[in-house]
Amino acid sequence: MLDQALAGVKVLDLSRILAGPWCTQNLADLGAQVIKVEHPGRGDDTRQWGPPYLEDDHGERLSAYFSCCNRGKRSVAIDFATEAGAQAILALVQEADVFVENFKAGTLARYGLDYAALRRINPRLIYLSITGFGQTGPMADKPGYDYVFQGMGGLMSYTGQPDGAPGAGPLRTGVAVVDLTTGMYATSAVLAALFQRQGTGQGQYLDIALLDVAVALNANQGANYLISGVNPQRSGNAHPNCAPYEVFQCADGYLILAIGNDTQFQRFCQVAGTPELATDERFATNPNRIVHLAVLRALLTEMFKTRSRRSWTDAFDAAGVPWGPINSLEDAFKHPQVQHREMVQVLHHPTLGEIPTVRNPMLATRTPDRAPVPAPPSLAALSEQAVAWS
Repeated sequence: MLDQALAGVKVLDLSRILAGPWCTQNLADLGAQVIKVEHPGRGDDTRQWGPPYLEDDHGERLSAYFSCCNRGKRSVAIDFATEAGAQAILALVQEADVFVENFKAGTLARYGLDYAALRRINPRLIYLSITGFGQTGPMADKPGYDYVFQGMGGLMSYTGQPDGAPGAGPLRTGVAVVDLTTGMYATSAVLAALFQRQGTGQGQYLDIALLDVAVALNANQGANYLISGVNPQRSGNAHPNCAPYEVFQCADGYLILAIGNDTQFQRFCQVAGTPELATDERFATNPNRIVHLAVLRALLTEMFKTRSRRSWTDAFDAAGVPWGPINSLEDAFKHPQVQHREMVQVLHHPTLGEIPTVRNPMLATRTPDRAPVPAPPSLAALSEQAVAWS
């Protein structure tokens, strides 16, 4: 079972905020034992990133942000800038399989906690560094946050309404997508390194940079630019390579029309009562629809307004035309398919009671082999000590 796939793997987590903790939460969900090291006075920054918070009658408080990416871990308050703290970390490293940190390049070397030092006491250690710009290069010493990399990596340049449209200008995504994707790339890299270690017996150093991930995240938009030499432009909700593939307003609300091929467009035209559009040379093929998208969009915009959303979507379902709603989070969590997949997972905290969280999509919808545990308690409940692996 996947929730026990990493049973016996020991992860020492010195990361904060989101990218590193997202990676180590994945490892915990897959069965690894994760000890999260936090500064005794401050803790992980996201403990204070609220509201909202869960609170009890005795002052225990847990931010939703911290809760979302630290499930399944055990925290300990250690100041590794002190001799005692550094020694506590080294004691844990001797038995660790994975070491994760996201300090600025060179920071941990000042405390004897860099890869070269730790490798000498544990050659099997997989050491993962997550930084903004990587360990080398002209900006390696610079800090950085997700928002910076959404802009710097190119994502925001083509995200948002085009010039001249209402609300024109670049936009970031609604969540820290570079952090989250970095955490997923880091998870894959750690799993690959663990697999490789089975053959070599040796650990290795993993250098994951948010800027690298932000550039890779451009995917087809990046490929479009590299092949054409043309910068993609902001196009609102329209797809750069498929049409019609965007949001349309019906008589009573919005829906997403997602036409991915010419056959689907032909079925859409039948539903819309405009079969002639499917044979119109301007619209018969996807490349032509992209070229003539402004004309097609104008026609469809007026067409959609003539019928209710339910009228359209019932007909789409009957004809096999891809579409989707634009749900609020309340709608999404109440959706019968989301509920069937058991995506909301309720964890039990000893003082805060029930804590709802989102199940890891890697784990199938079934009763797990072990009960997941919530994020670690507040710093007030921690003490500075050298925690032993259980």
